[in-house]
Amino acid sequence: MKIAFLLIFSIAFISLSAQIQLRTDLELTPDHFPQEGVPRGELKGPFDFHSKIIEGTVRQYWIFVPAQYDASKPASVLIFQDGNRSAHPEGSIRAPQVLENLIARGDLPVTIGIFITPGNRSEQYPTELGMKNPNNRANEYDAMSNRYGRFIIEEMLPEVAKSYNLTDDPEQRAIGGTSSGAIASFTVAWHFPEYFRKVYSAIGSYVSIGFRPDESPVKLGGQDYPALIRREPIRPIRIYLQDGINDLSNKWGDWFLANQQMVSAMKYANTTADENQDQGPRYQMNTVWTDGVHSDKHPGALLPEGLRWLWANDR
Repeated sequence: MKIAFLLIFSIAFISLSAQIQLRTDLELTPDHFPQEGVPRGELKGPFDFHSKIIEGTVRQYWIFVPAQYDASKPASVLIFQDGNRSAHPEGSIRAPQVLENLIARGDLPVTIGIFITPGNRSEQYPTELGMKNPNNRANEYDAMSNRYGRFIIEEMLPEVAKSYNLTDDPEQRAIGGTSSGAIASFTVAWHFPEYFRKVYSAIGSYVSIGFRPDESPVKLGGQDYPALIRREPIRPIRIYLQDGINDLSNKWGDWFLANQQMVSAMKYANTTADENQDQGPRYQMNTVWTDGVHSDKHPGALLPEGLRWLWANDR
């Protein structure tokens, strides 16, 4: 029985591999480490922030200021979720270090990085959390409403803009994250494409975590995005989307399948628009499937590649 199961699994894996091109053996790159001759930027924080839009929560955020920043010129913006993980200098993502190297090489414009934790329902941010998730994460990241986007646009950007000259060009604003941070980033761009048009989505939680029929007005979950994408007007979103074939399958859904459904829906929307000779926007996608599990390892390893691609049309 065990041999038969392994044989069936192997055949299924080979069949899947034949249909999609898998990236394997992904590790941190030289762009994740300090490089000789590269001007050092500064990572400032953490700073506490009490939101009025997401009442009763406190969160922390960090700001990365590249050495090339000139206050007389608007800087591009990268917002990344789960700032306690994404900004950690010894973590799997190391986004500030990646920004430092890519900006110095000219692969990215001068970009201010803003790394934000989810909110915690408390008066003070718990010092013992470390890399763990604050307790309001799912309520913010997996919800389909525009509330988290409003928090970013109406509270966080103006807060950072008190000290730094940030661009108001949506083509020069990127937002990204992993897992629920990925769907949160897509949701911001979905509701507010006039503010954000570049999305880095890795191991995205496009599943039913946000579906809470007993908690009006939240009636949709991430699993509904493919249907919405197929029938609603196309947003001018450029998205680098990664997931691993060994991502989760649990009570919320099949995560790899959910990410495939997202890609299929965007392709359908583009094809339908082309057939109708619609002159409007198209979804721009770079899809990367890996052999990874639900962790930050592959999302972090691919971050330099993803950011280069997101800004490729602007160089």
